[in-house]
Amino acid sequence: SKEIWIEREDFEEVPPKKFFRLKPDGEVRLKGAYIIKCENVVKNEAGEIDRIECSIDLSSRSGSEGANRKVKGTIHWVNAGDAFPAKVRLYENIVDEEKGVYDEEGNLNLNPNSLKLCEAYLESSLKDAKAYDSFQFVRNGYFCADPRDSKPGEPVFNRIVSLKSSFKLPADNSGK
Repeated sequence: SKEIWIEREDFEEVPPKKFFRLKPDGEVRLKGAYIIKCENVVKNEAGEIDRIECSIDLSSRSGSEGANRKVKGTIHWVNAGDAFPAKVRLYENIVDEEKGVYDEEGNLNLNPNSLKLCEAYLESSLKDAKAYDSFQFVRNGYFCADPRDSKPGEPVFNRIVSLKSSFKLPADNSGK
């Protein structure tokens, strides 16, 4: 389709060095698809990014002759026309290992970020996931359909194994 969704972290209007995802006038490969180039950033009245307009190199389709053109970044995406919203739970360690297992009083140092609840737009094929069906969500980890909270056509996914990214945004650039 002409409209896709990418993760917020995959675009930076003012990118730091070594940012190999989408940026103004930058090119990336859409995983399993084409190379796109950011041509325009459209903002709403509040100055927030509303959409990113891109051009596509139709000769660069994965598996075709033009696919050998090199770009530094590859990002994943979903078709906006048939993606669906789903509840996703991101689990981390319950103990904050950076602070140590116990505090001065002998209590566990609980990790306040041990569970993050979010909504993600997923590929339509995941809508029929059954309890315990497992999938890799690219760059995010492995997830399984929750056996208690999932309903037919409305799966809830729990992250069971996280993946570590080697790229971290500088502190002053995060929060956008």
